[in-house]
Amino acid sequence: MSRRKSAQKRQIDPDPKFHDVDVSRFINRIMLGGKKSLAEKIFYKAMEIIKERIKEDPIEVFKQAIDNVKPKVEVKTKRVGGANYQVPIEVTPTRQQTLAFRWIINFARKRNERTIQEKIAGELMDASKNEGGSIKKREEVWRMAEANKAFAHFRM
Repeated sequence: MSRRKSAQKRQIDPDPKFHDVDVSRFINRIMLGGKKSLAEKIFYKAMEIIKERIKEDPIEVFKQAIDNVKPKVEVKTKRVGGANYQVPIEVTPTRQQTLAFRWIINFARKRNERTIQEKIAGELMDASKNEGGSIKKREEVWRMAEANKAFAHFRM
């Protein structure tokens, strides 16, 4: 833990189309090389794809996907007496959201669809139905924490 002041949380403006801060954060995670307008186009096109494919409100699908992917516990390495232990800890809400965004975008980029819009739309639709790579990642993290429950007394 740092002895200095902790970093100030920046206020993020909501996105122009859906007026949602979470959408704006997700767009910022998609962005590569500072090209925010391109990231916005990618996200909004993915929302259109979701709307035409499953005939539901795309923002509801997005919110459901994020909620399904958020991890409740994770493991952190703690060194005790010369041995390293994987200690399960609860995840704070901001880190839950950050991990969910990261996992969805990373697994979307690895998908086999043609365009990035289709990849992101596909991963969001899968995650909203509790399927896909990002859900597998959440389950894997949960299994690691469950397996190392014996070391919970080393909690930081």
